[in-house]
Amino acid sequence: MAIKITLQLGYEFEVKAKSQAVFDLLSDVPQSASYFPKVDRLVDLEAGGYRWEMEKIGIGQFTLQTVYASRYTADRKQGRIAWTPIEGEGNASVSGNWQITSRNRSTQVRLSIEAVLRLPFPALTRPIVAPLVSAEFEKLVEQYIDNLVQQFGGEV
Repeated sequence: MAIKITLQLGYEFEVKAKSQAVFDLLSDVPQSASYFPKVDRLVDLEAGGYRWEMEKIGIGQFTLQTVYASRYTADRKQGRIAWTPIEGEGNASVSGNWQITSRNRSTQVRLSIEAVLRLPFPALTRPIVAPLVSAEFEKLVEQYIDNLVQQFGGEV
């Protein structure tokens, strides 16, 4: 048995760095991933595809490792970096995008993520597991954003 948990997150922040520097870092998936907490391994699948293997975490008596793969595309002119799931890789599907907009003395950054996790837990555990997984996912993404904001010289 498995349960399916769908998560949708959206964030917006403004940093002191120039948009070119922000785009360069975020479009370089291995460099960007180095700011994401609890990544065990990032595997280059060629042609813009990467498999993310997260560290194992314990939730009560259960242990979980999230693994997913996405294909990345970057459009500098549009200030957009997007990723779509590569099917058949791991126990999750993750899609999303960065939208980077240059301001006078700063850069506005928007992040949208949609994740579908398929977890090997009995259906009866869903009311307990889903909020814990959601909170952990949000915590990791918020730490990732905090790490990036520091790298980009802080928020405006």
